[in-house]
Amino acid sequence: AMQASNLLCLPENYQLKYYFYHILSWPQLLYVAEVDGKIVGYVLAKMEDEAEVSHGHITSLAVERTYRKLGLATKLMRATHQAMKDVFNAKYVSLHVRVTNKAAFHLYTQSLGYKIHDIEAKYYADGEDAYDMRKPLDALPKSEEHLQGGAQ
Repeated sequence: AMQASNLLCLPENYQLKYYFYHILSWPQLLYVAEVDGKIVGYVLAKMEDEAEVSHGHITSLAVERTYRKLGLATKLMRATHQAMKDVFNAKYVSLHVRVTNKAAFHLYTQSLGYKIHDIEAKYYADGEDAYDMRKPLDALPKSEEHLQGGAQ
């Protein structure tokens, strides 16, 4: 169902094994939005454990078109941000977004507080550049619900 959402919403698509890798490695960072038992959105994230500073990375965020502008993407992202901090003690979270994706850029900067860290030339398969964006997680308080462990 997540793969179907990805295929419907995004030009970058992943093989099923990529989802399994994320789900098995970082189950605490996967969140889905459901309506009547149907997945209409998801956030897929991972930890960059081997980096100099432990941080999270948003691999993919998708919400089906008819369910956009309802705050689902913001809720999904905030949930995974909190889990990154609570479970993995992440210092910040990163993501890549197409420089032409104005709606996503607005969500990340205006609603979620991301800042441009760098521009990655020809990041995407079609040659488009990406903004490398980051958000510090230091300001987030620790949440009690993640301290008990387990995926949501």
